[in-house]
Amino acid sequence: MPACEIDVIHTDSLKQVRPHFKCIASHLLVSAAMVYGSKLGGMSCSIIEPNESVEVGPSVPSTRRTGERAFADLTTIATGGPVGELVRATSEEEIVEAVRDADENGMEVLLLGGGSNLLVSDEGFSGRVIIDTRNSIEQVHLSGCGGAILRGTAGTPWDEFVTIAISQGWNGIEALSGIPGSLGASPVQNVGAYGQEISDTLYSVRVYDRQTKRRTDLAPAELGLSYRSSKLKESTTEWGATGRWIVLSVTLQLGLATNSTPIAYSQLAAALDVEVGARVPATRLRKAVLELRRSKGMVLDDADRDTYSLGSFFTNPIVPASEIPEGAPRYPYGDRFKTSAAWLIDNAGCRKGYGADLTGGRASLSTRHTLAITNRGGATTADVLTVARSVRSRVEEAFGVTLVNEPFLLGTDL
Repeated sequence: MPACEIDVIHTDSLKQVRPHFKCIASHLLVSAAMVYGSKLGGMSCSIIEPNESVEVGPSVPSTRRTGERAFADLTTIATGGPVGELVRATSEEEIVEAVRDADENGMEVLLLGGGSNLLVSDEGFSGRVIIDTRNSIEQVHLSGCGGAILRGTAGTPWDEFVTIAISQGWNGIEALSGIPGSLGASPVQNVGAYGQEISDTLYSVRVYDRQTKRRTDLAPAELGLSYRSSKLKESTTEWGATGRWIVLSVTLQLGLATNSTPIAYSQLAAALDVEVGARVPATRLRKAVLELRRSKGMVLDDADRDTYSLGSFFTNPIVPASEIPEGAPRYPYGDRFKTSAAWLIDNAGCRKGYGADLTGGRASLSTRHTLAITNRGGATTADVLTVARSVRSRVEEAFGVTLVNEPFLLGTDL
């Protein structure tokens, strides 16, 4: 008989602990609120003891804001020129009206989240910058069959959303712990890390459509989600700094479990001393992810210059097998293969700290992780791009692979 597990649900609204079954063989969730037995419908099951308090700890910073006059004050890499006009919206209506008014008056619009994936030119941006100041999460639905459906406003800090989910006994995003930025930006980039992506749990995205001038809800199938991209992101090519669809809120569908989803990333499995495919308490997995991220300078800390970055600056190339250098990692991805940008950078001679001599020490690759370009103090966007262009050029010369930037570049390019 296929084995099943009973995990625990914790909800403030229910004020109780209620077990449910998750059938590993069929991935079906069956409500078992009153069952603490050894069998259900002839299937042998094991019981995980109820835990009335899931201690997650505090969320980590999701943004680095020191002012409002320049993008250097609003982005995690702390570079970028002046802000044209700043609107701090406190409601969905204010966001829609600010966008509609800008469109009608021929003004460019930028909806700014956490500033963790945005590199703005030193000349700045003369358009209207809108910050969604809302921070709200609501439980839309909770059932043994449908899981937990949660909706959050676009401005909600991402890691706060993750910690709340884990604290309630809901899984599916625990490996995405510690990623800076806002909830609203997560489907735009199809954010992913350590074997999980937003596309795994995305239920819908509420948007304002600048073309039809109407609000609507988009299903995942309508978003064209792919590796670090979506139609939301791709539409910036035509619409400018922010694309056709303005994200207003994001809804995720999570599993009801205090354990993680099966671990899919070998480095994370090794850190937890388990096999790939194993499940561990989500709180334990979150702790391991945060430790890994901190070891790479990927958790924001104002005292640590390695965290003054935009995370991974280059995406992992997806290329035909014939284009992957000998010895480089390769992972099947459709009819092609994904390889490691970090491996290419390192083996092209761009070691940790590379680029400091090119910028007078103001910018360089991280001293802990070759995928991140960091502001070592006093860097400009031009300095960051100097390092990025040199890295890209050396990788292309060494391996014939052209690296693509992951952050959105505003007013500049590689």
